[in-house]
Amino acid sequence: MTTTPSPAETTAPLPLRPVPSWRFWVPLLLQAALIVAIPAKSIYTQLSGRDVVIQTAPVDPYDLLRGYSVTLNYEISQSGPLDDLPGWKELSPSQGGPVGVQPLYVVLKAPPGSPERPPKAWKPVRVSGDRPTDLAADEVALQGTYNNGWIQYGLETYYIPEDERDRINNDINQSSWGRGRQPIVVEAKVDKQGNAVLTRLWVGDRDYGYGFGNGK
Repeated sequence: MTTTPSPAETTAPLPLRPVPSWRFWVPLLLQAALIVAIPAKSIYTQLSGRDVVIQTAPVDPYDLLRGYSVTLNYEISQSGPLDDLPGWKELSPSQGGPVGVQPLYVVLKAPPGSPERPPKAWKPVRVSGDRPTDLAADEVALQGTYNNGWIQYGLETYYIPEDERDRINNDINQSSWGRGRQPIVVEAKVDKQGNAVLTRLWVGDRDYGYGFGNGK
């Protein structure tokens, strides 16, 4: 008696198709491009940006220094100093200022006179939801992100060498809390798109120029 083989027994397994190589290389190249683009953006801003001086806001100096970086806060990081500037209320349909999370640009104006040591901070003069194209020769537009009362500019972390940590910490303590308080300002490069990178930290008249690689 003969038996008829079942379809499963007579059907040969299908050969496996090789996976196209591009499916492996394309995601890998995209990831590599993203990794390279981040420092490339900072380098472009460093080379093409304009020097700007920004005033920090008073904070607890013991919260400033953490590990190998200084955590910075600025006067223009809070909505209060910007509330009365032209363009602020127009950022919200309710005409009461921005809400939620949204991008914005703060226009900074250079102080009059010759450069000083330490340098004087640039003054915020107006705010815009779109990148301004009508800037004066002594103005720059700094891009930030508003988030429920606070604005971040990508300039909040400043990396420092390990051997300078104690000296910077002491200077910050004396400038913030000791007698004869002195301003703490930073210098940054701001490009035409509003991106910025930190280049120098000034504690009083002391210049800590270790900011390369900091910022967006």
